[in-house]
Amino acid sequence: MKKSGMILEGGGTRGVFTAGVLDYFMEQGMYLPYVIGVSAGACNAVNYVSRQPGRMKTCTIDFLEAGSYVGMKSLIKTHSLFNMDLIFDLFPNKIIPFDYDTYFSSDMTCILTATNCLTGKAEYLNETSDRQRLMAICRASSSLPVVSPVVDVDGVPMVDGGVADSVPIRKALHDGVKKPVIILTRQEGYRKAPAKKTLKMAQIMYQKYPNLIHAIKYRAYYYNRTMELIEDLESRGHVFVIRPQVPVVKNTENHVDVLTRFYEHGYEYAKDIFEKTADFAGWEGPDPR
Repeated sequence: MKKSGMILEGGGTRGVFTAGVLDYFMEQGMYLPYVIGVSAGACNAVNYVSRQPGRMKTCTIDFLEAGSYVGMKSLIKTHSLFNMDLIFDLFPNKIIPFDYDTYFSSDMTCILTATNCLTGKAEYLNETSDRQRLMAICRASSSLPVVSPVVDVDGVPMVDGGVADSVPIRKALHDGVKKPVIILTRQEGYRKAPAKKTLKMAQIMYQKYPNLIHAIKYRAYYYNRTMELIEDLESRGHVFVIRPQVPVVKNTENHVDVLTRFYEHGYEYAKDIFEKTADFAGWEGPDPR
């Protein structure tokens, strides 16, 4: 089988669509040997490698019924639009345990994308033994500029991977993935507009990180170029793209019913395209584990 892999876009709480798709794939035992994720896609990626279907849904949707972890209350209390301590410490280590043993013993390649504040470039990180560093990478990959604190990884300040590389298809191809399955969280044809308000705030907050400001300024341009590349590869049958077929939710959506419907859409859509996905990836059935 030619090397196949998953490329997972972020998008805040829109990541529940990806969670729905992956939950169905995991239930069928379809684990591809390579996965790379960004932001919410990084969170989905580690749950995929740890073989924990339903965990992302529990963290993102079910816990909202007990108390919201996203919004202005979190921003005021924790200085982050999302309660990062809850998501990347209490959840994995106490409340909704992450299966570190399965993750670290996996023979799958899992890469998590963050943005280096010093260079403004993407960092493609992995971790195979250190629990604290793994969650620090996930936190960095998910730390939206302006509304989340900068995260230190290996002594380097980092923020959300989507700033530098929202959909790392080029990295996957460089790593030898011949059959890329890309899960997007936006509808077909979407193009990003420049985030002028975010840029203005960034210019105030990140004066010591000029390369990060530059990356934020040109994020939309590079994102749209990546979408053009993906659509070209898709038209020629070189990638298999899975994207929402219904209107998408906000990246800070905090209504349980709205998120549940979007998750269920991902799950049901995965059923519809499962055979096509498996055929494209060259997947021949689950391993005996």
